[in-house]
Amino acid sequence: MFVRDLVTLSARALTAHRLRSFLTLLGIAVGIAAVILLTSIGEGVHRFVLAEFSQFGTNVIEIAPGRTKASGGPGGLQTTVRLLTLDDAEALQRVPGIVAVTPNVWGNSEVAANGRLRRTMVQGVGPQMAEIMQMKVGVGAFLPEESQEHARPLAVLGPKLKQELFGNEPALGQRLRIGGMQFRIVGVMAAKGQFLGMDMDDTVYIPTARALELYNREGLMRIHLNYREGLSAATVAADIKSALAARHGREDFTLTTQEDMLRTLSKILNVLTAAVGALGGISLLVGGVGIVTIMTIAVTERTNEIGLLKALGARERTILGIFLGEAVALSAVGGLVGLALGIGVAQLLHLALPALPVRTPLSFVLLAEGVAITIGLAAGVLPARRAARLDPVEALRAE
Repeated sequence: MFVRDLVTLSARALTAHRLRSFLTLLGIAVGIAAVILLTSIGEGVHRFVLAEFSQFGTNVIEIAPGRTKASGGPGGLQTTVRLLTLDDAEALQRVPGIVAVTPNVWGNSEVAANGRLRRTMVQGVGPQMAEIMQMKVGVGAFLPEESQEHARPLAVLGPKLKQELFGNEPALGQRLRIGGMQFRIVGVMAAKGQFLGMDMDDTVYIPTARALELYNREGLMRIHLNYREGLSAATVAADIKSALAARHGREDFTLTTQEDMLRTLSKILNVLTAAVGALGGISLLVGGVGIVTIMTIAVTERTNEIGLLKALGARERTILGIFLGEAVALSAVGGLVGLALGIGVAQLLHLALPALPVRTPLSFVLLAEGVAITIGLAAGVLPARRAARLDPVEALRAE
């Protein structure tokens, strides 16, 4: 039997029971649509989060006080964590390959200026913070290069905070009160947007030493460093650990490179994407069960037809091909309908909720259609084998 004849027989069998065929492929379509929708949202969130971290560059290293890993030795020994200090930050400037360092302290405080009062984020930073975080000054200048211990009470505003406090009036040279301290505004940053829920544009930047005094802290919360392009993150990290451990007497701090953070985030988000895809895959299994059921019914209904074909000389593999073709056709068409449905709903969600990141890679589309066809093949094997093994005489006698 020619392939054309196989296709014709399969097509006629499917169109003879249009409603049944439609309901069968609908099960696959709903499963594929669920997989595509969930994985599109998962992949969109994945790329969004990675982009959020990458917007500050990939040559950033963060140092936090205290160790996050357990160490050996008798309990109770060396439990005191030495604080990170401004002197530590200054010493790290001399590590080979380091191009910028900023000591960081932050808090949330009431800020008053121009007769207006509002609560916002206060960041104590070094003069090289804008370079490390790839931020630009919109008006005026950033904090000047001067000794952190004797830094003047200067402040730089985020553009949103400036608008809230001064509106369209100029802010440069104006006085700003944070807690009981007075600052002079020397710059306004260009818009940067949000970073993992923190609005960088609704922030005031002051010298780190002033922030330590404001929040009555003895040590830094973080030190951020930027190293020269082209250097190995592992090599630079090892040099930093060596320099800082020499100052502290032991490694009582935690160092994280931007590469480490991105790699960890990527692993977590990959697992989440796979998890939501697996949830949608449950619908695909239901669709596969539907194909098995429908094809089994079809074999029973067409016993006479199978007996006639075998009596006319059709081989077992021909009968097998007919029923497998029908199963694959149902799943393939169902997969295409599901792809159109899933991508369409994902885009509609993005239009309705622009903040919801949605992305459907071509690899997901091809994989989903391949899975649909595979399920069709797997679900059609048992009914097709049963049809192929029918005895022609018994089949012709069946009513």
